[in-house]
Amino acid sequence: MNNLCRFCQNPLKHTFVDLGMSPVSNDYIDPTKADEMEPFYPLRTYVCEQCLLVQLPSYQKREEIFTNQYAYFSSFSTSWLQHAKEYANMMMKRLGLGSDSLVVELASNDGYLLQYFKEQNVPVLGVEPCQNVAEAAEKIGIPTLVKFFGVETAKEMLMNGNGADLLLGNNVLAHVPDLNDFVAGMKILLKESGVITIEFPHLMSLMKHNQFDTIYHEHFSYFSLLAVEKVFARHGFTIFDVEQLSTHGGSLRIFARHTENNSLPVTARVQDLHEREKQFGLHDLATYSSWASQVYELKRTFLQWICEEKNSGKIIVGYGAPAKGNTFLNYCGVRSDLIDYTVDKSPHKQNHLLPGTRIPIYDPEKIRKTKPDYVLILPWNLQDEIAQQMDYIREWGGKFVVAIPEIKVF
Repeated sequence: MNNLCRFCQNPLKHTFVDLGMSPVSNDYIDPTKADEMEPFYPLRTYVCEQCLLVQLPSYQKREEIFTNQYAYFSSFSTSWLQHAKEYANMMMKRLGLGSDSLVVELASNDGYLLQYFKEQNVPVLGVEPCQNVAEAAEKIGIPTLVKFFGVETAKEMLMNGNGADLLLGNNVLAHVPDLNDFVAGMKILLKESGVITIEFPHLMSLMKHNQFDTIYHEHFSYFSLLAVEKVFARHGFTIFDVEQLSTHGGSLRIFARHTENNSLPVTARVQDLHEREKQFGLHDLATYSSWASQVYELKRTFLQWICEEKNSGKIIVGYGAPAKGNTFLNYCGVRSDLIDYTVDKSPHKQNHLLPGTRIPIYDPEKIRKTKPDYVLILPWNLQDEIAQQMDYIREWGGKFVVAIPEIKVF
């Protein structure tokens, strides 16, 4: 394995956190193959001492992770759809987008976001490497190019007249093993006066709120503003604005332009976040090196709680089958002896087993039938939405539990 920084090629020597061995988080198991061997890979993240990019080495090719049967469909979360709609409305006003513009989304999934631009007659194009979710987008009228994005794809698109006025990517930058090729492709595809927006979970939120479960093999990099600015600057971009979002437990939305485009001045929000990241210590290698201790403590505390409840005869089930939940359960060693089953709204995950732990996944109606004492919400970032949907568990005295950033029973 080439253990060099994926951005600056510096040797990686410093561990950020070691979560042991874990399966690929979105490789849900067909029950007919429950007795077959399953590959596990190291889940040990590093921090580069030179550019301070937190990262996980690539153990699989991207084609093996983002397969033609990818199980994540963005449209199954109502709160995420609302987030996408608000973003589309905001960007149409901010950039004055219209019928002569082109909005390109990288990793466009099932068309969950581009549909809102299309409704306003703004031309759109998705780029999505997973055939099955791209087909779902095409069914709702979103033209989608089934490819991985990088320099080669950007040149192809430009030759076909697809230069972007707005080039966006939500929760894709972390999924890119060849970071430099991806950002260099954006440089090619963006029109001279165009704008890029990229959303990603904020490393400072991950560290502040113990969100270690967002570390999994699909996520190759974990970004601070300080680190992502270096990446974009190398490829001729200036980050001129930034927003802090509540999505995924705390995300950033960066706004970038060609450095030579001086019509968009850098806002005070960029400098303000610089200062707060420095106050937190993200410019200091020692901050990264000391963080893992709180992760190990949370694991011990959670296992103590769940073992005590099981020993007293309580029934505990899960809600959701997200990748982050699979990291959490595998790291903690929780299997069906502690959590009877989990449920998920997505039919693409139902009637499968969670990777590693082999906990069965059912339709949410199973909770109403079995009346568990506790429902552990694995996608804790959606806890309000889920608790509202599942409020009926109060009828038999059921309670919700989240484990991140600390155990909370409510």
